[in-house]
Amino acid sequence: MKRCALTAVVVAMLLASASAALAQTGTPAPVDPHAGHVMAPPVAKPADSPAPDTQAPVTPIPALTEQDRAAAFPQGLDGHAVHDGAVHYMVLFDQLEWQSDGLTSGLSWDTKTWIGTDLNRAWLRSEGASADGRLEDAEAHALYGRSFARWWDVVVGMRQDFRPGPSQTWAAIGIQGLAPQWFEVEATLYIGESAATLARFEAEYEVLLTNRLMLQPLVEVNLFGKAVPERGIGAGLSTLETGLRLRYEIRREVAPYLGLVWHRKFFGTADQARATGDSVGGWRAAMGLRLWF
Repeated sequence: MKRCALTAVVVAMLLASASAALAQTGTPAPVDPHAGHVMAPPVAKPADSPAPDTQAPVTPIPALTEQDRAAAFPQGLDGHAVHDGAVHYMVLFDQLEWQSDGLTSGLSWDTKTWIGTDLNRAWLRSEGASADGRLEDAEAHALYGRSFARWWDVVVGMRQDFRPGPSQTWAAIGIQGLAPQWFEVEATLYIGESAATLARFEAEYEVLLTNRLMLQPLVEVNLFGKAVPERGIGAGLSTLETGLRLRYEIRREVAPYLGLVWHRKFFGTADQARATGDSVGGWRAAMGLRLWF
């Protein structure tokens, strides 16, 4: 019995020594990863609710009735959707100028007037020139124009020449309009007495230099099918005129300009001019005013 008691005492002393040794080593206890964290309180689960309806009810659109149309268009639909039945007009003095070649000087004009609708119009044209107070060239046109395509009209009517030589009347047919790249074009065929024929081609363009400064080149060609000696005209290419005018638009309707014009007679027309001592062409300075209303 004494031996058993002694053994128990020895074991107890060994255990106490081991505990003291572990305490002296300073080995840290394992760290709790969740230490210091404040746990959120549990959220109560809401009571079950019905899922929202993702497809709202659609109200059908009622069919359009005659009463609806009458309320929207009290004057009716005729003439409301388009305005091509309205009558308008325009008077244009494209050239109203003084010209000089250093030896002679005079006035020159080129005007166009129209009145009508978008589809049907009456056209009046007039152009001419004087030199040293004497009227050298003057003509007038009365034409009916009908639109046949966007930007294009066909014209038919009459032309009356007053100068040079005796007066002469022509029947006229042609086209006019806006060609691609914004060229304004007129091409007209004239048929006169004794099967005389004349073809005229005109083209002009406007170059916008600034909001108010415009440069306008222009060319006009006249070809006669047969000679008209009493008017000083030969067959074939008769005259060519080209010009360059720089204008400043004080307002869109009023624009003074300066320019240079080159005019030339060819072939039989030039021969008849030389025979009578007239000039066959050359350069002219121009100063004028462009107006429209």
